Amino acid sequence: MLQFIRGFEQRVDKDTRDLIFRALFSSIFLGLGSEHLLDDSLLRHFMPAWVQYPMLASRLSGVVLLVGGLSILAGYRMRLGARLLGAFLFIVTLAVHVPGCFQVPKDISADYAWLWTVFQRSNLVKNVCLFGVCVHLTTEAPGRFSVDAWLARRAARTRAAQSAKDEPAP
Repeated sequence: MLQFIRGFEQRVDKDTRDLIFRALFSSIFLGLGSEHLLDDSLLRHFMPAWVQYPMLASRLSGVVLLVGGLSILAGYRMRLGARLLGAFLFIVTLAVHVPGCFQVPKDISADYAWLWTVFQRSNLVKNVCLFGVCVHLTTEAPGRFSVDAWLARRAARTRAAQSAKDEPAP
């Protein structure tokens, strides 16, 4: 494995590495977003009691996760997608996972309270890491294998064609 990793940055160009990164990073949001939309019964079961409409909250979360994940994967308005996901992570982490580290739901037996705490701590740390990447992505532009790059190339060709058309013939 180390042989594969060693020299990876020389063997694979920056744009391809960007695409690999975006695919891997967005996969967590696409997977969780799909889960929120397709089968969220477990997610709703463990939502804090203060969430008044758990199914609505779950579905809206799923849409946010999918929209942000697709934005990053496709490289279409990636900075906006990263801001959307960053805001979502910030809110969910503060509202759900931080309190979850200190409060165990009543329907979890004392024998499994430790597991709940580990689950909440790991989600807290995961979300902080994902938030950090989202902050970083707000300063980056996706590589050539992105919708934004394709749109920029297309606009440049259109401008060049228009400019050639507007020039007077000799």
